[in-house]
Amino acid sequence: MTTSFVDYLRARLPLVEAALERAAARPLTDDARAASDLDRYLYDPIARFTASGGKRVRPVLALLGAEAVGGRAEDALSCAVAVELFQSAALVHDDIADEGELRRGEPCLHRTIGTGLAINAGDLALTQVVEALLADDALDDGRRLRAIGEVIRMERHTLEGQALDLGWVRDARWDLTPDDYLYMVTSKTAWYSAAVPLRVGALVGGGTEEAASGLEEVGLAAGVAFQLQDDLLNLVGDAEAQGKDLRSDVTEGKRTLAVVWALAHLGEADRAELVGLLGSRTTDAAELARAVELIERGGGIERCRQLAAERARQARGGARELARDGQITVEAGELLASMADFFVERAG
Repeated sequence: MTTSFVDYLRARLPLVEAALERAAARPLTDDARAASDLDRYLYDPIARFTASGGKRVRPVLALLGAEAVGGRAEDALSCAVAVELFQSAALVHDDIADEGELRRGEPCLHRTIGTGLAINAGDLALTQVVEALLADDALDDGRRLRAIGEVIRMERHTLEGQALDLGWVRDARWDLTPDDYLYMVTSKTAWYSAAVPLRVGALVGGGTEEAASGLEEVGLAAGVAFQLQDDLLNLVGDAEAQGKDLRSDVTEGKRTLAVVWALAHLGEADRAELVGLLGSRTTDAAELARAVELIERGGGIERCRQLAAERARQARGGARELARDGQITVEAGELLASMADFFVERAG
C-alpha cells in the first residue's frame, strides 16, 4: 500500500465510482411515461450532480478506515456510497440555503432545475444513504445496523452545525468566539468529512472500538483543518481551482474563524466597516477585496493558517500513535499523516 494519500485516492477512485454508478436510484414505477418524467425531474439531476463530484475524499476515507484495521476496501463500499450521497444532499441543500451561484465550476443545481426540484433531488439522495447500506448483503445484520446508526449520527452532527452557521447569519450575531466557530465547524464539517467515514469504515472492516474511536479523533482534527483551508481558499484562493464563488463567504456573511478572529482584534472603526461589508451581501469585487484586507489586518488570515497547521499536526500525530499501538497498520498511519498534509496544502 502506498503511503501517499493522493496516490491512494487515485487508486481507490475507480472502486468508488463503480459503486456509485451501481447505486444510482431508478423510478419505482413501470409506467414508461411516468418514469421518463421522473428521470427528468428527479433521478437524472441528482445522478448528474453526484457524478460530477470532486476528489471523492470522503468515500475513499471509508475504504481507508476498513483497510487500516486489516479489512478490505470492498468491505466499506456501501459506507463510501452512503457518505458520498449524503455529501450530494448536503451540498444541494447548502447551496439553496446560501443562495449560491456556482458549485464545482458549474451553476448550482437549484439554478438549473429550480429550487423546489433541487430540494426534492437532495431529499432523494438522503433516502439513498440508508438504502445503500440496507442493500449491502455482504454486511451481517449487526454491522449493517451499526453502520446505519453511525451514518445517522453523522447526519445529525452536520445538521446541528448547519443550524448554527445559518442561524448566526440570520440573527446578525457578531458576539461569537473562536471556540464557537470551532464547535460549529466540527459539527458541520469534520464529522462527515473525515471522522465518521474513517470510523464506520473501521467498524465494518472488523476493527475494534478502540481503533474506530482513535480514527474518529484523527478525522475530527483533520476535518477541522480541511474546513479551515476551505475558508482560506474562499478568501485568498484561486476561484478557478476552487470551482466555487471566490469570496462568497464574505457575500454570505459567514462567521468563519478568520472573520471572528479579525473582529476581536480590529480597532473600532475597522471592525464597524468589516461588519458593514459582511452584512451587505455585496458582490462588488472592490468591496470584497476590502473585506479581505480588513480580515487580514485583524490577523484572521494568519490565525486561520496557524490553526489549520496545528490541527493537521494533531491528526498526523494521532495517526502515527495508533499505528505504534498496533490499532491500525503502519502503512495506514502514514497514509493518514499524508492525508492531513494534503488537507492543508491543497489549492482547491
